[in-house]
Amino acid sequence: MPKTRSEKEQIIAELSEKIGRLKSAVFTQVSGYTMEDADSLRKKGSAQNIELFVAKKTLLARALEANGYQVSKDDFDGSILTSLAYEDDIAAAKLMAEFAKGRDEIKIVAGILEGRMVDGNAVKQLATLPSREVLLSRLVGSLNAPVSGFVNVLAGNLRGLVRVLDAIKETKV
Repeated sequence: MPKTRSEKEQIIAELSEKIGRLKSAVFTQVSGYTMEDADSLRKKGSAQNIELFVAKKTLLARALEANGYQVSKDDFDGSILTSLAYEDDIAAAKLMAEFAKGRDEIKIVAGILEGRMVDGNAVKQLATLPSREVLLSRLVGSLNAPVSGFVNVLAGNLRGLVRVLDAIKETKV
């Protein structure tokens, strides 16, 4: 049964609200998408605060346009699985890239990152980045390395002095 105009407007309003508060989004063309796939993907997504849904392309395009993104329903071909991440910028990209790995029938079409539309290749490159925590730990390690080196140099002088004093003590005994 077709949806009424008011039902469609309500769906567009809900989608528009979700899109308005997202950190990132990934739009994936899916075919051969089974219920087992949907259940496992939804479970993984909910653990990372990622919302997954399939919406009618025209309604999705209107909700995107309501938030300032320029798309047409022709940009999306076939069934489009939408992944919205609300906390981590790259979580949705990582989840969908992992899901699409080894499956030819699933293709990342586009995404939203930092308030702008990006193509599928940019989303795939984003998915290869390490997580925020890993990047922060690498940064701290890089910042800490010169300080650690300086401390080791200073400690080396003290170790040398202790060795010399110990050698002098051994010669006097």
